[in-house]
Amino acid sequence: MYVCICHAVTDRDVKAAAAQGISCMSGLCQSLKVGSQCGRCAKFAQETLDKALEKAPVAPGKKA
Repeated sequence: MYVCICHAVTDRDVKAAAAQGISCMSGLCQSLKVGSQCGRCAKFAQETLDKALEKAPVAPGKKA
């Protein structure tokens, strides 16, 4: 499902970014340009990122 129509970013893209270590909207904006044009996607992108981070395993040495 598309999260950001302006930049053709899908929920899979957001989940992949979370898996690569992106943990905030500013990181998504820098890497995927989410929320950088019209801004309508920001709330849904944040929700998608939050859900992806909840499901992500905690790396050794990092606190949950």
